Amino acid sequence: MNIRKWVLYNAVFYNGKASQGAVIGKIIAEHPEAKDKLKDIAKDVAQTIKEVNSMIPEQQRKELESIAPELLQEKPKEEPKLKQLPNATEGNVVMRLAPEPSKYMHIGHALVFLIQNMYAKEYKGKCYLRFEDTNPEKSTKEFYESIKEDLGWLGITYDKEVILSEHNELFYEYAEKLIKTGSAYVCSCPQEELKTLRMKKLACPCRKNSAISEWKKMLDKTYKEGQRTLRLIGDMTSDNGTLRDPILFRICEVPHWKQGTKYTVWPMYDFANAIADAHWKTTHVIRSKEFELREELQTLIREKLSLKGPIVTEVGRYKIAGATTQGREIRQMIENKEITGWDDPRLVTIKALRRRGFVPQMFKELALIAGLGKTGGNIDFRVLSSINRKLIDSVAHRYFFISEPKLISVDGAPEQKIELDLHPESKKGGRAFKPNSNFIIENKDYESMNQKEEYRLMECLNLRKDKDKLTFTSTKNASFRGTKRIHWLPANENIKASVLMPDGNTIHGLAETNVHKVNEGEVIQFERFGFCRLDNKKSMEFRYTHE
Repeated sequence: MNIRKWVLYNAVFYNGKASQGAVIGKIIAEHPEAKDKLKDIAKDVAQTIKEVNSMIPEQQRKELESIAPELLQEKPKEEPKLKQLPNATEGNVVMRLAPEPSKYMHIGHALVFLIQNMYAKEYKGKCYLRFEDTNPEKSTKEFYESIKEDLGWLGITYDKEVILSEHNELFYEYAEKLIKTGSAYVCSCPQEELKTLRMKKLACPCRKNSAISEWKKMLDKTYKEGQRTLRLIGDMTSDNGTLRDPILFRICEVPHWKQGTKYTVWPMYDFANAIADAHWKTTHVIRSKEFELREELQTLIREKLSLKGPIVTEVGRYKIAGATTQGREIRQMIENKEITGWDDPRLVTIKALRRRGFVPQMFKELALIAGLGKTGGNIDFRVLSSINRKLIDSVAHRYFFISEPKLISVDGAPEQKIELDLHPESKKGGRAFKPNSNFIIENKDYESMNQKEEYRLMECLNLRKDKDKLTFTSTKNASFRGTKRIHWLPANENIKASVLMPDGNTIHGLAETNVHKVNEGEVIQFERFGFCRLDNKKSMEFRYTHE
């Protein structure tokens, strides 16, 4: 029974840290009879994990390759693919990305937009970017520009940009058609009264109004905000509350970010959405399942106007477990100074994740995995980290960072000139050091040292603890009898650096002088600490990406 191979295997494929439960599961699968000795096996596994987890990933992989190379032979994985789009034919697909410019994009938006964009390309169709900015109270130029920037960074392309506020006259034309056919009316009921009637499933007395003249008065600004609304004659007996004479247009006197005070009568979401999908000939819509009830209303609006609607696919709403995505909640957190802004590391907005060091390809791969599932659910942040790590690990340069510096002196250590590799696979050097007998290591590494046990300062030398002293035992090229390898810094010529962590706290420490070579915006790996992105080169401020 080879316990060590399974510990190494688990460590290699899970970021250098083996898990006892996973290892025992592999052992029992290979040796079912081991269940009878589970208690003894668990002790051996725990001890082996302690040894293996103290090794650096390159050493773990090298040892696994020597004792069980077959475990490193990756089985071909079937790449996730898009499911077939209902009733779609090549060259006849028109998708639309329809953000409301009322907040910054978060990962949920990105997944749906990427899926739609990929379908448009898959079927050699068209993709329109449609800004649904018909709510003057929420839409802003800042969010409009931010969304366009995020879409560009994600690699999302589109054939045409449509801004709905530029097409209010089109919406007015369709509203008049509804009025003239007796399908809509102008209501003067106060909001509370209107709400009460709808809850009781009672028709509004305003249904009897001759509406066209009232509608004209709404448009020429005779009425003020809250005095009139245009409502659809729906089904007041329906269990779907959205069908009970819903409001189609309201008066809003708040200046619009793009139209100013030119318009005060604005279409509600469902009306604007229903008309826009028909007018720009959208063939397929992929939207969150939370809009399911609203689709019934949009279909009714189109039916009354004899308009053709798209094929709608409802998908589950994807969230990142424990993350806040509601714009209202985020705004409140910013106002209360609980977070620093929309790119705070505690958020999963595209801006926050981008600033932390996540790459566009991660979002694309996650979108394919999420696909068109109807259940949705919470996505563990570790899934994002795992995908991103796979994408950046082969290119991220390695450096040393000490978060809790402890100055040590190694008796007998020779002066050396060392050049470490920027990446373990490149073997091209790039990190020059001139250490002597004085070093800086993590305080926790020092505190965990045991008497007479040998330790290795990575790619530098071996040492042993003798009472209160640390003694040089051999160079890095000599055999190493210990189990733990420690990253280090020379005692001088280091630079101050800080890392903003995902919980909003900042860790201050020391980094090797070679980080001056890092470009602002570049993602690197601080060995035994994690991947980080240089956010400000002048002050050497990093943001933690993930392990």
